Amino acid sequence: MTLRASPAALAALLLGCASLAIASAPWALNLPWLNFVFKPLATLVIIAYAWGRGLSEPLLRRWVVAGLVLSLGGDIALLWPEQGFLPGLVSFLLAHLCYLWAFTRRQRLAAWWPAFAAYALIAAAVLSQLWPGVPGPLRGPVLAYVLCLGAMAAQAAVLWRQGEPRGCVLAVGGALFMLSDALLATNKFAGPLPLASLWVLSSYWAAQWCIATGLAPKAASLTSSASPASSTPQSPSAWRGSR
Repeated sequence: MTLRASPAALAALLLGCASLAIASAPWALNLPWLNFVFKPLATLVIIAYAWGRGLSEPLLRRWVVAGLVLSLGGDIALLWPEQGFLPGLVSFLLAHLCYLWAFTRRQRLAAWWPAFAAYALIAAAVLSQLWPGVPGPLRGPVLAYVLCLGAMAAQAAVLWRQGEPRGCVLAVGGALFMLSDALLATNKFAGPLPLASLWVLSSYWAAQWCIATGLAPKAASLTSSASPASSTPQSPSAWRGSR
């Protein structure tokens, strides 16, 4: 499968889809059908962007794309905020596990423990504020989700700290995902936030774009696969050659 659209064109398309999805909110155009159409489309654009990257890292690419596809499932489930909340939560939990597994293909889990300590403190602080508003049946799934999300974001920070290529953008993606979900949970369990969809969705799609950008661009992938060394197994340090 070949995707010919340039990254700039896909970024512009994402911006358009995201803007229309956000504008569907009651505080803007109040047209729910826009959300049903353009929210999934925005994530599909990011999947298309990721699909054309990471050709020199097929295992990493496979798991990142799997995480994006599971995120698309979560997006669709959350189009029905009440009935779809638990299925959406499970879908995103699995997406974070895919991302976490992908990131551990570059560095071992928790190779830089301060990142995990920092995200554990952040997660605990957010949960302590929201916990009273979380219904009993959802407390187990919410806790499991937060653990997976925090581990994914922390491992992304590990890649940045250990000098992996595009590790910085992955760390930003992990942090933005944490921010987006903290805002979403605050809006759901602690009380409505002003312009919630604007802040939640903009940070969410920015996070996903950053995670997709963590895959090597096509030109770098082709250069790597054309080199003689590409026929031999690569260690994590070998991925530092292209940026």
